[in-house]
Amino acid sequence: MTLIRANGIELYFEVHGAGPPILCIHGTAGSAVSLRSVVEPLSALGSVIVYDRRGSFRSEWPGAQSTSVAEQAKDAIELLEALEAVPAIVVGHSYGAAIGLALAVARPEAVHALALLEPPVPGLDRTFDSMRRRTLNDLEEVARRDPGEVAEWFLRGALGTETWESLAPDIQQALRSSSLAVVAEARGAGLEVAREDLASLRIPVLVVAGEASPLGFRRVAEKVAGLIPTARLVAVPGNHMVRPAVPAVVAFVRSVLDTFERDGTGLARN
Repeated sequence: MTLIRANGIELYFEVHGAGPPILCIHGTAGSAVSLRSVVEPLSALGSVIVYDRRGSFRSEWPGAQSTSVAEQAKDAIELLEALEAVPAIVVGHSYGAAIGLALAVARPEAVHALALLEPPVPGLDRTFDSMRRRTLNDLEEVARRDPGEVAEWFLRGALGTETWESLAPDIQQALRSSSLAVVAEARGAGLEVAREDLASLRIPVLVVAGEASPLGFRRVAEKVAGLIPTARLVAVPGNHMVRPAVPAVVAFVRSVLDTFERDGTGLARN
């Protein structure tokens, strides 16, 4: 098992392919396993880094009662620095997209481009904020009954019971293991950036919304794209669990790399 120390904890990671670094960050209750679909298409373009976020599957959980987007953004930058993979293109799904945004705002020199799949940014849309509060309240109720059930409860809701039950037993068990991290993420601070922070970004940004996602997620995606001057919004088939390797994301990464190659700036190569 490949581990690296970043921000005081041991993180499991994998690197696939060679060339410009592309960091992929999974969402709540996910892991590097849930990013398998990105490896083949993106590793044809560069060096794909996937990892289990703190407390997820094979990565260390320090036992804290909460974690924040800012803390996890620090995990991500220290992972990239340890791998000498700065600057990187960052692809994030849901909570992972929030981490990518936080990373780009805090360390703009470390991020060449962002692909954000439905980032959960609070304070931009009332429908989303109301939905988020309900989900957090329900999650706390499940956690009071049995904290170990939280990841399965969350994923049954996100994926649908039929999809959850179709997963192999070992995959289900791997996903269940992140329950404490799911609770900690819910209790911790979410993305804390001002509208001015988003407006200050000057890197290429793709914002992806699922055509069948809840209205709140789609509205937030639209508003994030509207606040970032360099952002482009695309709608793709699927719901909030849209896979990060959709053709729009692959095409975006390819176009970013082509642009940097044409203008001579280049990206760091491993």
